[in-house]
Amino acid sequence: MAFNVTRRRFLQSASLAAVSIPLSKVVSAETSFTPSPLEAKGTLNEEKVAGGICEMCFWRCQLVGKKRDGRLIKLEGNPKSIDNGTSICARGNAGIKLLYDPDRLKYPLKNVGERGKPVWKKISWDEALKECSTRLKTVVDKYGPQGIAVFPHGSSAKYPMHFFERTVGTHNVSEASFYQCRGIRDMAYVATTGKPPGEKVDMPNAKAILLVGSHIGENVHVSHVKAYIKGLQRGAKLIVVDPRYSAAAAKSDIWVKIKPGTDTAFLLAIMNYLVKNEKYDVDFIDEHGEGFDEFKAGISEWTLEKAAKECELDPKQIQEVADLLADSAPSVSIHPGRHVSWYGNDFQRQRSLACLTGLLGAYYSKGGWVPGKGPKVGGVSWAKHDHGLEHNLNYNEDEEAKYPLHPPGTPTELIRDAALTGKPYPIKGCVMWGQNPIQTIPGPDKMKDVLKQMDFVMCVDVMPTDATMYADILLPEVSYLERYDLVKTGTQWDFSEKQQQYIAARFPLVEPMFERKDQIFITNAIAEGMGYKDAIPVKTVEEMVDKNLKVAGLSLDQLKKEDGIHLQDGKDPYTMPEDFEVLFYNEDVEDLGFPGVPTYIPVDQVPGGYARLLYGRVPVHTFNRTQNNTWLHQAMPENPVWVNDQVAAKLGLKEGDQVGFINSEGAKSRTTTSVKVTPGMRKDCVYMAHGYGSANPLMTVGVDAGVDDQSLITKISVDPETGAHGMRNNFVKLIKDGKVLDIPA
Repeated sequence: MAFNVTRRRFLQSASLAAVSIPLSKVVSAETSFTPSPLEAKGTLNEEKVAGGICEMCFWRCQLVGKKRDGRLIKLEGNPKSIDNGTSICARGNAGIKLLYDPDRLKYPLKNVGERGKPVWKKISWDEALKECSTRLKTVVDKYGPQGIAVFPHGSSAKYPMHFFERTVGTHNVSEASFYQCRGIRDMAYVATTGKPPGEKVDMPNAKAILLVGSHIGENVHVSHVKAYIKGLQRGAKLIVVDPRYSAAAAKSDIWVKIKPGTDTAFLLAIMNYLVKNEKYDVDFIDEHGEGFDEFKAGISEWTLEKAAKECELDPKQIQEVADLLADSAPSVSIHPGRHVSWYGNDFQRQRSLACLTGLLGAYYSKGGWVPGKGPKVGGVSWAKHDHGLEHNLNYNEDEEAKYPLHPPGTPTELIRDAALTGKPYPIKGCVMWGQNPIQTIPGPDKMKDVLKQMDFVMCVDVMPTDATMYADILLPEVSYLERYDLVKTGTQWDFSEKQQQYIAARFPLVEPMFERKDQIFITNAIAEGMGYKDAIPVKTVEEMVDKNLKVAGLSLDQLKKEDGIHLQDGKDPYTMPEDFEVLFYNEDVEDLGFPGVPTYIPVDQVPGGYARLLYGRVPVHTFNRTQNNTWLHQAMPENPVWVNDQVAAKLGLKEGDQVGFINSEGAKSRTTTSVKVTPGMRKDCVYMAHGYGSANPLMTVGVDAGVDDQSLITKISVDPETGAHGMRNNFVKLIKDGKVLDIPA
């Protein structure tokens, strides 16, 4: 969907927003704006500034900005970039509207009302930081460091997270990017290859690409999508396994309309077929495989017919996929995926993907899984201290782990349960930094109860998300366009080109407005107030970045001269390490009480009258983070629910009808959204984009827009190996005109 904004309106609205005039006050007609009294007169001073790194999503494309009389009016991709080049996505362009959003947090605020129904009072930074440090220290003095829980997200959250984790000593850190996104993937691949996989599959040089539920083209990570498209343009065959006809499925050679939760059975049948018909890479297995005999025996029950029945597929289609992969090997990109926390059986699915890659000999091969060899930079932060396992919720007195293959941090559900029960100890202080756990973790009401029982809640953010409503002190952070911090490194995506590496540091493109501060200022002040002044590692963000760059022989001054990006010769990415091996059977995993060979674990079936709720991404939003962005809201103001056309006909639903939801546990949506009728959806599922339906009235654009799918994700299921949540185990009915509609079987 195109933006309904002309270039002139774009420039005018950016200028107007810069002085934080609400849009409702400046729109005089449908197609015109009242000129700002602060609009520049006479000769305009224009300049380009380089060194920006986007953070409208986590992909972090490299930017240049165009400024007019000190105001940022346009963002573009940095032409020197070998990652995204001159391209940025809709969200990257719309960073202007985040920067100048009138609803952005501007000043330190104190809640003089109640949590969840805040009444905000503007206070000084001195008062805010003194209260934060005093009350957090009180929690530590009374309950120990384990009395604090931290929910961080984003590049600016690393420094404060490390302070609380390494210096203060709390283990109770839960980062959404691990526990609700890629943590299961990383741990499964580590258990198979010893390495987290990232997403560096050599798609430009692949003969076949396999995507299992991966929404490439809807997530729009620019360099990633470019690599994917280049592979398709060069003739790669595309296989998409998804219950929904996604953007990727629309480009596929084979669309596998699989029953949700059965992906592992599908993969096991493919591998068993390849093994029994000797269509695997024998030489690779002999040289780099371990435990192949146990693996072969462990998957032998999974015939094409058995998997077809479980997955509700045609066995001929499973064989077609297997043959195509075998014929294309080893130039096969088996994508590891991202946001893989689905059903609570996800570790086994990710192990299966890793083993299938090995079976085809597609590690370090042209067109296969090729991590690329990037440059090294420093990681200056708070010094690491061993705080032991005594107060780690994941370990018992004998130091045995409940979730032994957990990602970094502590499984979120263990933190929430301890906070609510006080066992094995109370958790009475909370720091939320850039994370919105109300809309990222299943059971949002449970999360609200966790926050309500705290003695003190501190929140640092750019926007007033739903989670900020539960803060006692709310601190405004500078945006990614106003600060230094991140050092991004990597290589180009097409490994058939000249091998290069890049090092890019984030430079501010504009000066901060109002009273927003960066993570070093805020964290250091709190650290000093809590008695940790002597442990402070750096005084400014610039100092931290310079120390990180020094490891690579660079500095901020040098990078500034190089337009924000340093390029250097790279290394051959196809050279396999001598010690690389694929553990098809992992004895250590089995010793921990889990299957040593990838194993299918069934999930709960859809109850009668319900449909499974699935969710995902859209090209113009990054979940809830962009919901208040005016340009992006205009492009997609709500998240229509996808309903199978035959199901819709039986329910009497038409395209555009407004519906609400009730789940199998009685939770109802606060708002409604429109119906999208499509044959590209299984009958037992409905689908919507995640992140809509904000409840905070301070988000004047995003509030109540669409439906908050997270409010319907109330069933708690946890992956047994990693402790990460399953996010797609909830079942819903639709509500139209007050009537609950039973989904036909």
